[in-house]
Amino acid sequence: VQAHAASAILNFSENCRPEILTPYLDVIVGKLLLLLQSGSQMVQEGALTALASAADSSQEHFQKYYDAVMPYLKAILMNATDKSSRMLRAKSMECISLVGMAVGKQKFRDDAKQVMEVLMSLQGSHMEADDPITSYMLQAWARLCKCLGQEFLPYMSVVMPPLLQSAQLKPDVSITSAGEDGESDDDGVETITLGDKRIGIRTSLLEEKATACSMLCCYADELKEGFFPWIDQVATTLVPLLKFYFHDEVRKAAVSAMPELLRSAKLAVEKGQAQGRDNSYLKQLSDYIVPALVEAMHKEPETQICASILESLNESIQMSGTLLDEGQVRYIVEGIKEVITASSNRRTERTERANAEDFDSEEDELLREENEQEDEIFDQVGDCLGTLVKTFKTYFLPFFDELSVYLTPMLGKDKTSEERRVTICIFDDVAEHCREAAVRYYDTYLPSLLEACASENPDVRQV
Repeated sequence: VQAHAASAILNFSENCRPEILTPYLDVIVGKLLLLLQSGSQMVQEGALTALASAADSSQEHFQKYYDAVMPYLKAILMNATDKSSRMLRAKSMECISLVGMAVGKQKFRDDAKQVMEVLMSLQGSHMEADDPITSYMLQAWARLCKCLGQEFLPYMSVVMPPLLQSAQLKPDVSITSAGEDGESDDDGVETITLGDKRIGIRTSLLEEKATACSMLCCYADELKEGFFPWIDQVATTLVPLLKFYFHDEVRKAAVSAMPELLRSAKLAVEKGQAQGRDNSYLKQLSDYIVPALVEAMHKEPETQICASILESLNESIQMSGTLLDEGQVRYIVEGIKEVITASSNRRTERTERANAEDFDSEEDELLREENEQEDEIFDQVGDCLGTLVKTFKTYFLPFFDELSVYLTPMLGKDKTSEERRVTICIFDDVAEHCREAAVRYYDTYLPSLLEACASENPDVRQV
Protein backbone atom coordinates (compact mmCIF):
# COMPACT_ATOMS: atom_id res chain seq x y z
CA VAL A 1 0.00 0.00 0.00
CA GLN A 2 2.84 2.40 0.86
CA ALA A 3 4.64 1.68 -2.45
CA HIS A 4 1.42 2.29 -4.38
CA ALA A 5 0.86 5.53 -2.46
CA ALA A 6 4.38 6.65 -3.44
CA SER A 7 3.55 5.79 -7.08
CA ALA A 8 0.40 7.91 -6.80
CA ILE A 9 2.52 10.85 -5.60
CA LEU A 10 4.86 10.25 -8.56
CA ASN A 11 1.94 10.28 -11.02
CA PHE A 12 0.45 13.39 -9.45
CA SER A 13 3.69 15.39 -9.40
CA GLU A 14 4.88 14.47 -12.91
CA ASN A 15 4.33 17.44 -15.24
CA CYS A 16 2.71 19.30 -12.33
CA ARG A 17 3.36 23.05 -12.24
CA PRO A 18 5.31 24.31 -9.16
CA GLU A 19 2.47 26.59 -8.02
CA ILE A 20 0.13 23.59 -7.78
CA LEU A 21 2.62 21.27 -6.09
CA THR A 22 4.43 23.64 -3.68
CA PRO A 23 1.60 24.04 -1.07
CA TYR A 24 1.71 20.25 -0.50
CA LEU A 25 5.50 19.78 -0.44
CA ASP A 26 5.90 19.99 3.36
CA VAL A 27 3.59 17.02 3.87
CA ILE A 28 4.73 15.07 0.78
CA VAL A 29 8.46 15.35 1.52
CA GLY A 30 7.93 14.54 5.22
CA LYS A 31 5.97 11.38 4.43
CA LEU A 32 8.42 10.24 1.73
CA LEU A 33 11.39 10.69 4.07
CA LEU A 34 9.64 8.36 6.53
CA LEU A 35 9.18 5.80 3.73
CA LEU A 36 12.90 6.04 2.88
CA GLN A 37 13.58 4.65 6.37
CA SER A 38 11.25 1.71 5.75
CA GLY A 39 12.63 -1.81 5.95
CA SER A 40 11.02 -2.64 2.59
CA GLN A 41 13.19 -2.09 -0.49
CA MET A 42 10.09 -1.83 -2.71
CA VAL A 43 8.79 1.03 -0.53
CA GLN A 44 12.20 2.78 -0.51
CA GLU A 45 12.44 2.58 -4.32
CA GLY A 46 8.94 4.04 -4.66
CA ALA A 47 9.80 6.86 -2.25
CA LEU A 48 13.01 7.69 -4.15
CA THR A 49 11.20 7.91 -7.49
CA ALA A 50 8.43 10.05 -5.97
CA LEU A 51 10.97 12.40 -4.32
CA ALA A 52 12.83 12.73 -7.62
CA SER A 53 9.62 13.66 -9.43
CA ALA A 54 8.56 16.13 -6.71
CA ALA A 55 11.96 17.84 -6.90
CA ASP A 56 11.89 17.92 -10.70
CA SER A 57 8.41 19.49 -10.73
CA SER A 58 8.99 22.03 -7.95
CA GLN A 59 12.52 23.11 -9.08
CA GLU A 60 13.99 25.90 -6.88
CA HIS A 61 11.11 25.51 -4.37
CA PHE A 62 12.77 22.24 -3.34
CA GLN A 63 15.78 24.09 -1.87
CA LYS A 64 13.90 24.33 1.44
CA TYR A 65 14.03 20.52 1.82
CA TYR A 66 17.52 19.90 0.43
CA ASP A 67 19.39 19.73 3.75
CA ALA A 68 16.88 17.26 5.17
CA VAL A 69 16.70 15.03 2.08
CA MET A 70 20.26 14.80 0.71
CA PRO A 71 21.87 12.94 3.69
CA TYR A 72 19.34 10.09 3.28
CA LEU A 73 19.95 9.92 -0.46
CA LYS A 74 23.73 9.85 -0.09
CA ALA A 75 23.48 7.18 2.63
CA ILE A 76 21.56 4.88 0.26
CA LEU A 77 24.01 5.57 -2.60
CA MET A 78 27.01 4.69 -0.43
CA ASN A 79 25.55 1.75 1.53
CA ALA A 80 23.28 -0.11 -0.92
CA THR A 81 26.18 -2.14 -2.30
CA ASP A 82 24.93 -5.75 -2.46
CA LYS A 83 23.48 -7.31 -5.61
CA SER A 84 19.89 -7.39 -4.31
CA SER A 85 20.02 -3.58 -3.81
CA ARG A 86 21.21 -2.64 -7.30
CA MET A 87 17.93 -1.03 -8.33
CA LEU A 88 17.70 0.83 -5.01
CA ARG A 89 21.17 2.28 -5.58
CA ALA A 90 20.29 3.15 -9.19
CA LYS A 91 17.14 4.99 -8.03
CA SER A 92 19.20 6.94 -5.47
CA MET A 93 21.47 8.16 -8.32
CA GLU A 94 18.44 9.28 -10.28
CA CYS A 95 16.97 11.06 -7.26
CA ILE A 96 20.23 12.79 -6.27
CA SER A 97 20.86 14.08 -9.80
CA LEU A 98 17.28 15.37 -10.21
CA VAL A 99 17.34 17.04 -6.78
CA GLY A 100 20.71 18.62 -7.71
CA MET A 101 19.29 19.99 -10.97
CA ALA A 102 16.24 21.32 -9.14
CA VAL A 103 18.14 23.26 -6.44
CA GLY A 104 20.99 24.47 -8.65
CA LYS A 105 24.77 24.52 -8.67
CA GLN A 106 25.35 26.78 -5.65
CA LYS A 107 23.40 24.55 -3.26
CA PHE A 108 24.45 21.22 -4.76
CA ARG A 109 28.15 21.81 -5.54
CA ASP A 110 29.77 20.28 -2.43
CA ASP A 111 27.57 17.18 -2.36
CA ALA A 112 27.98 16.81 -6.13
CA LYS A 113 31.73 16.27 -5.70
CA GLN A 114 31.12 13.49 -3.16
CA VAL A 115 28.51 11.87 -5.40
CA MET A 116 30.80 12.01 -8.43
CA GLU A 117 33.58 10.31 -6.45
CA VAL A 118 31.18 7.42 -5.77
CA LEU A 119 30.13 7.29 -9.44
CA MET A 120 33.76 7.29 -10.57
CA SER A 121 34.61 4.36 -8.30
CA LEU A 122 31.55 2.51 -9.61
CA GLN A 123 32.55 3.29 -13.18
CA GLY A 124 35.92 1.72 -12.57
CA SER A 125 34.45 -1.48 -11.12
CA HIS A 126 33.25 -4.48 -13.08
CA MET A 127 29.48 -4.44 -13.58
CA GLU A 128 27.37 -7.24 -14.99
CA ALA A 129 25.72 -6.75 -18.39
CA ASP A 130 22.22 -6.65 -16.89
CA ASP A 131 23.09 -4.26 -14.05
CA PRO A 132 20.46 -1.46 -14.07
CA ILE A 133 23.02 0.90 -12.53
CA THR A 134 24.76 1.28 -15.92
CA SER A 135 21.84 3.06 -17.62
CA TYR A 136 20.94 5.11 -14.51
CA MET A 137 24.57 6.18 -14.13
CA LEU A 138 24.77 7.41 -17.74
CA GLN A 139 21.74 9.62 -17.11
CA ALA A 140 22.96 10.78 -13.68
CA TRP A 141 26.31 11.92 -15.14
CA ALA A 142 24.48 13.94 -17.81
CA ARG A 143 22.23 15.63 -15.22
CA LEU A 144 25.26 16.45 -13.07
CA CYS A 145 26.83 18.04 -16.16
CA LYS A 146 23.67 20.07 -16.80
CA CYS A 147 23.73 21.27 -13.20
CA LEU A 148 27.45 22.08 -12.94
CA GLY A 149 28.07 23.35 -16.49
CA GLN A 150 31.74 24.04 -17.26
CA GLU A 151 32.74 22.86 -13.75
CA PHE A 152 31.95 19.34 -14.95
CA LEU A 153 34.77 19.33 -17.54
CA PRO A 154 37.40 17.66 -15.28
CA TYR A 155 35.16 14.57 -15.05
CA MET A 156 34.68 14.17 -18.80
CA SER A 157 37.79 12.00 -19.20
CA VAL A 158 36.14 9.50 -16.81
CA VAL A 159 32.65 9.75 -18.31
CA MET A 160 33.36 9.63 -22.04
CA PRO A 161 35.10 6.25 -22.62
CA PRO A 162 32.27 4.06 -21.22
CA LEU A 163 29.67 6.38 -22.75
CA LEU A 164 31.18 5.99 -26.22
CA GLN A 165 31.40 2.25 -25.61
CA SER A 166 27.66 2.12 -24.83
CA ALA A 167 26.85 4.28 -27.89
CA GLN A 168 28.88 1.88 -30.07
CA LEU A 169 27.10 -1.28 -28.85
CA LYS A 170 26.25 -3.62 -31.71
CA PRO A 171 22.63 -4.79 -31.81
CA ASP A 172 22.14 -8.37 -30.62
CA VAL A 173 20.13 -9.67 -33.57
CA SER A 174 18.95 -13.18 -34.44
CA ILE A 175 17.32 -14.02 -37.78
CA THR A 176 15.05 -17.03 -38.24
CA SER A 177 12.52 -18.12 -40.83
CA ALA A 178 9.09 -16.56 -40.36
CA GLY A 179 7.61 -20.02 -40.83
CA GLU A 180 9.20 -21.34 -37.64
CA ASP A 181 6.79 -21.79 -34.73
CA GLY A 182 6.45 -19.45 -31.80
CA GLU A 183 7.78 -16.17 -30.57
CA SER A 184 10.79 -15.80 -28.31
CA ASP A 185 10.08 -16.62 -24.66
CA ASP A 186 12.69 -14.05 -23.61
CA ASP A 187 10.99 -10.84 -22.40
CA GLY A 188 14.11 -8.88 -23.35
CA VAL A 189 13.81 -9.81 -27.03
CA GLU A 190 11.48 -8.02 -29.46
CA THR A 191 10.61 -9.72 -32.75
CA ILE A 192 9.59 -8.17 -36.04
CA THR A 193 8.72 -9.98 -39.27
CA LEU A 194 10.19 -8.73 -42.55
CA GLY A 195 9.11 -10.73 -45.58
CA ASP A 196 9.87 -14.38 -44.88
CA LYS A 197 12.28 -13.61 -42.03
CA ARG A 198 11.66 -13.13 -38.33
CA ILE A 199 14.19 -10.81 -36.68
CA GLY A 200 14.74 -10.93 -32.91
CA ILE A 201 16.43 -7.94 -31.26
CA ARG A 202 17.60 -7.71 -27.63
CA THR A 203 15.98 -4.48 -26.48
CA SER A 204 18.03 -3.87 -23.30
CA LEU A 205 21.18 -3.30 -25.39
CA LEU A 206 19.30 -0.95 -27.71
CA GLU A 207 17.93 1.04 -24.78
CA GLU A 208 21.43 1.43 -23.31
CA LYS A 209 22.70 2.51 -26.73
CA ALA A 210 19.84 5.04 -27.13
CA THR A 211 20.46 6.46 -23.64
CA ALA A 212 24.19 6.84 -24.37
CA CYS A 213 23.53 8.61 -27.69
CA SER A 214 21.10 10.97 -26.00
CA MET A 215 23.66 11.74 -23.27
CA LEU A 216 26.36 12.53 -25.86
CA CYS A 217 23.99 15.09 -27.39
CA CYS A 218 23.34 16.49 -23.90
CA TYR A 219 27.07 16.95 -23.17
CA ALA A 220 27.71 18.71 -26.49
CA ASP A 221 24.73 21.00 -25.89
CA GLU A 222 25.72 21.81 -22.31
CA LEU A 223 29.51 22.14 -22.59
CA LYS A 224 29.59 23.99 -25.95
CA GLU A 225 33.25 24.78 -26.82
CA GLY A 226 34.38 22.70 -23.80
CA PHE A 227 33.21 19.59 -25.68
CA PHE A 228 35.74 20.19 -28.48
CA PRO A 229 38.23 17.39 -27.54
CA TRP A 230 35.54 14.74 -28.10
CA ILE A 231 33.89 16.06 -31.28
CA ASP A 232 35.73 13.79 -33.74
CA GLN A 233 35.09 10.60 -31.76
CA VAL A 234 31.44 11.45 -31.21
CA ALA A 235 30.89 12.44 -34.85
CA THR A 236 32.35 9.15 -36.14
CA THR A 237 30.17 7.27 -33.62
CA LEU A 238 26.88 9.08 -34.24
CA VAL A 239 26.87 9.92 -37.98
CA PRO A 240 26.46 6.24 -39.01
CA LEU A 241 23.62 5.97 -36.49
CA LEU A 242 21.52 8.45 -38.50
CA LYS A 243 20.50 5.30 -40.41
CA PHE A 244 20.23 2.91 -37.44
CA TYR A 245 16.79 1.50 -38.25
CA PHE A 246 16.66 -0.96 -35.34
CA HIS A 247 15.69 1.76 -32.84
CA ASP A 248 13.97 5.13 -33.39
CA GLU A 249 15.41 6.72 -30.23
CA VAL A 250 18.99 6.05 -31.36
CA ARG A 251 18.31 7.84 -34.65
CA LYS A 252 16.54 10.74 -32.89
CA ALA A 253 19.51 11.26 -30.54
CA ALA A 254 22.02 11.08 -33.41
CA VAL A 255 19.98 13.58 -35.42
CA SER A 256 19.73 16.03 -32.50
CA ALA A 257 23.48 15.84 -31.85
CA MET A 258 24.61 16.92 -35.33
CA PRO A 259 24.09 20.71 -35.02
CA GLU A 260 25.38 20.59 -31.42
CA LEU A 261 28.70 19.16 -32.63
CA LEU A 262 28.97 21.90 -35.27
CA ARG A 263 28.08 24.55 -32.68
CA SER A 264 30.75 23.24 -30.28
CA ALA A 265 33.36 23.29 -33.05
CA LYS A 266 32.37 26.77 -34.24
CA LEU A 267 32.51 28.27 -30.72
CA ALA A 268 35.85 26.57 -30.00
CA VAL A 269 37.36 28.01 -33.20
CA GLU A 270 35.93 31.49 -32.50
CA LYS A 271 37.18 31.48 -28.88
CA GLY A 272 40.63 30.09 -29.71
CA GLN A 273 39.97 26.83 -27.81
CA ALA A 274 40.19 24.53 -30.83
CA GLN A 275 43.74 23.27 -30.20
CA GLY A 276 45.09 25.35 -33.09
CA ARG A 277 42.34 24.36 -35.55
CA ASP A 278 40.65 27.03 -37.71
CA ASN A 279 37.63 27.34 -40.02
CA SER A 280 39.04 24.64 -42.29
CA TYR A 281 38.31 22.15 -39.46
CA LEU A 282 34.74 23.46 -39.18
CA LYS A 283 34.33 23.04 -42.95
CA GLN A 284 35.69 19.50 -42.75
CA LEU A 285 33.18 18.65 -40.00
CA SER A 286 30.36 20.33 -41.93
CA ASP A 287 31.32 18.38 -45.07
CA TYR A 288 30.91 15.19 -43.03
CA ILE A 289 27.67 16.03 -41.19
CA VAL A 290 25.50 17.97 -43.68
CA PRO A 291 25.53 15.40 -46.55
CA ALA A 292 24.94 12.61 -43.99
CA LEU A 293 21.82 14.42 -42.73
CA VAL A 294 20.53 14.88 -46.29
CA GLU A 295 21.13 11.21 -47.10
CA ALA A 296 19.38 10.13 -43.87
CA MET A 297 16.46 12.41 -44.78
CA HIS A 298 16.05 10.56 -48.12
CA LYS A 299 15.83 7.18 -46.41
CA GLU A 300 13.97 7.99 -43.16
CA PRO A 301 10.77 5.91 -42.90
CA GLU A 302 9.22 7.87 -39.96
CA THR A 303 7.71 11.27 -40.82
CA GLN A 304 8.26 12.57 -37.28
CA ILE A 305 12.00 11.78 -37.44
CA CYS A 306 12.15 13.23 -40.97
CA ALA A 307 10.90 16.54 -39.50
CA SER A 308 13.62 16.32 -36.82
CA ILE A 309 16.27 15.72 -39.51
CA LEU A 310 15.08 18.85 -41.35
CA GLU A 311 15.25 20.83 -38.10
CA SER A 312 18.82 19.64 -37.44
CA LEU A 313 19.75 20.29 -41.07
CA ASN A 314 18.46 23.86 -40.73
CA GLU A 315 20.57 24.44 -37.59
CA SER A 316 23.59 22.82 -39.30
CA ILE A 317 23.22 25.16 -42.29
CA GLN A 318 23.13 28.10 -39.85
CA MET A 319 26.35 26.85 -38.19
CA SER A 320 28.11 26.16 -41.52
CA GLY A 321 26.97 29.34 -43.31
CA THR A 322 29.00 30.19 -46.39
CA LEU A 323 31.39 27.30 -45.73
CA LEU A 324 28.86 25.23 -47.70
CA ASP A 325 29.89 25.06 -51.35
CA GLU A 326 27.62 25.07 -54.40
CA GLY A 327 27.63 21.27 -54.69
CA GLN A 328 26.44 20.88 -51.11
CA VAL A 329 23.70 23.47 -51.56
CA ARG A 330 22.63 21.59 -54.70
CA TYR A 331 22.52 18.31 -52.70
CA ILE A 332 20.40 19.94 -49.96
CA VAL A 333 17.97 21.42 -52.51
CA GLU A 334 17.60 18.06 -54.31
CA GLY A 335 16.89 16.45 -50.93
CA ILE A 336 14.23 19.05 -50.14
CA LYS A 337 12.57 18.48 -53.53
CA GLU A 338 12.34 14.76 -52.72
CA VAL A 339 10.86 15.49 -49.28
CA ILE A 340 8.17 17.79 -50.77
CA THR A 341 7.29 15.19 -53.43
CA ALA A 342 7.14 12.30 -50.94
CA SER A 343 5.00 14.35 -48.54
CA SER A 344 2.56 15.33 -51.33
CA ASN A 345 2.30 11.67 -52.41
CA ARG A 346 1.52 10.58 -48.84
CA ARG A 347 -1.20 13.24 -48.57
CA THR A 348 -2.74 12.03 -51.85
CA GLU A 349 -2.76 8.44 -50.56
CA ARG A 350 -4.51 9.58 -47.37
CA THR A 351 -7.17 11.42 -49.37
CA GLU A 352 -7.83 8.18 -51.26
CA ARG A 353 -8.02 6.26 -47.95
CA ALA A 354 -10.54 8.80 -46.63
CA ASN A 355 -12.78 8.07 -49.64
CA ALA A 356 -12.76 4.30 -49.06
CA GLU A 357 -16.03 2.61 -48.07
CA ASP A 358 -14.71 1.15 -44.79
CA PHE A 359 -13.29 4.49 -43.59
CA ASP A 360 -14.33 5.17 -39.96
CA SER A 361 -13.89 7.80 -37.22
CA GLU A 362 -10.89 6.00 -35.72
CA GLU A 363 -9.04 6.11 -39.03
CA ASP A 364 -10.12 9.73 -39.49
CA GLU A 365 -8.34 10.62 -36.23
CA LEU A 366 -5.25 8.72 -37.39
CA LEU A 367 -5.25 10.56 -40.74
CA ARG A 368 -5.56 13.90 -38.98
CA GLU A 369 -2.48 13.12 -36.86
CA GLU A 370 -0.51 11.97 -39.92
CA ASN A 371 -1.41 15.15 -41.81
CA GLU A 372 -0.28 17.25 -38.85
CA GLN A 373 3.10 15.50 -39.08
CA GLU A 374 3.23 16.39 -42.80
CA ASP A 375 2.53 20.02 -41.85
CA GLU A 376 5.48 19.86 -39.43
CA ILE A 377 7.71 18.52 -42.22
CA PHE A 378 6.71 21.34 -44.56
CA ASP A 379 7.21 23.88 -41.76
CA GLN A 380 10.78 22.62 -41.35
CA VAL A 381 11.28 22.73 -45.15
CA GLY A 382 10.28 26.41 -45.00
CA ASP A 383 12.80 27.07 -42.21
CA CYS A 384 15.59 25.33 -44.17
CA LEU A 385 14.88 27.28 -47.35
CA GLY A 386 14.58 30.53 -45.36
CA THR A 387 18.04 29.91 -43.86
CA LEU A 388 19.53 29.18 -47.30
CA VAL A 389 18.02 32.42 -48.68
CA LYS A 390 19.30 34.46 -45.71
CA THR A 391 22.78 32.89 -46.00
CA PHE A 392 23.33 33.05 -49.78
CA LYS A 393 20.88 35.80 -50.80
CA THR A 394 20.81 36.34 -54.61
CA TYR A 395 23.29 33.47 -55.14
CA PHE A 396 20.48 31.13 -54.05
CA LEU A 397 17.96 32.38 -56.66
CA PRO A 398 18.90 29.85 -59.40
CA PHE A 399 18.01 27.12 -56.90
CA PHE A 400 14.83 28.96 -55.92
CA ASP A 401 13.83 29.01 -59.61
CA GLU A 402 13.96 25.21 -59.58
CA LEU A 403 12.08 25.01 -56.30
CA SER A 404 9.29 27.32 -57.52
CA VAL A 405 7.85 24.41 -59.51
CA TYR A 406 7.39 22.58 -56.19
CA LEU A 407 6.35 25.59 -54.11
CA THR A 408 3.87 27.46 -56.32
CA PRO A 409 1.25 24.65 -56.23
CA MET A 410 1.35 24.90 -52.40
CA LEU A 411 -0.48 28.23 -52.65
CA GLY A 412 -3.57 26.57 -54.15
CA LYS A 413 -6.92 26.63 -52.36
CA ASP A 414 -6.85 22.83 -52.15
CA LYS A 415 -3.76 22.96 -49.92
CA THR A 416 -3.77 23.13 -46.11
CA SER A 417 -3.48 26.51 -44.41
CA GLU A 418 -0.06 25.45 -43.10
CA GLU A 419 1.25 24.68 -46.62
CA ARG A 420 0.01 28.05 -47.86
CA ARG A 421 1.38 29.91 -44.82
CA VAL A 422 4.86 28.34 -45.10
CA THR A 423 5.06 29.00 -48.86
CA ILE A 424 4.19 32.68 -48.31
CA CYS A 425 6.89 32.86 -45.61
CA ILE A 426 9.48 31.43 -48.02
CA PHE A 427 8.61 34.01 -50.66
CA ASP A 428 8.72 36.70 -47.96
CA ASP A 429 12.33 35.66 -47.15
CA VAL A 430 13.25 35.91 -50.84
CA ALA A 431 11.67 39.38 -51.11
CA GLU A 432 13.39 40.55 -47.91
CA HIS A 433 16.90 39.26 -48.62
CA CYS A 434 17.08 39.48 -52.41
CA ARG A 435 15.36 42.88 -52.82
CA GLU A 436 15.13 44.01 -56.49
CA ALA A 437 16.20 40.56 -57.72
CA ALA A 438 12.96 39.14 -56.27
CA VAL A 439 10.76 41.29 -58.55
CA ARG A 440 10.70 38.59 -61.20
CA TYR A 441 8.66 36.35 -58.87
CA TYR A 442 5.90 38.89 -58.25
CA ASP A 443 3.76 37.81 -61.20
CA THR A 444 3.84 34.25 -59.87
CA TYR A 445 3.25 34.95 -56.20
CA LEU A 446 1.34 38.24 -55.98
CA PRO A 447 -2.07 36.96 -57.18
CA SER A 448 -1.84 34.10 -54.69
CA LEU A 449 -0.82 36.49 -51.93
CA LEU A 450 -3.80 38.76 -52.64
CA GLU A 451 -6.06 35.73 -52.65
CA ALA A 452 -4.57 34.56 -49.33
CA CYS A 453 -5.36 37.96 -47.80
CA ALA A 454 -9.02 37.07 -48.18
CA SER A 455 -8.57 33.61 -46.66
CA GLU A 456 -10.94 32.48 -43.93
CA ASN A 457 -7.93 31.23 -41.96
CA PRO A 458 -6.55 34.00 -39.70
CA ASP A 459 -2.99 32.56 -39.73
CA VAL A 460 -2.85 32.69 -43.53
CA ARG A 461 -4.38 36.20 -43.61
CA GLN A 462 -1.84 37.52 -41.09
CA VAL A 463 1.19 36.12 -42.96
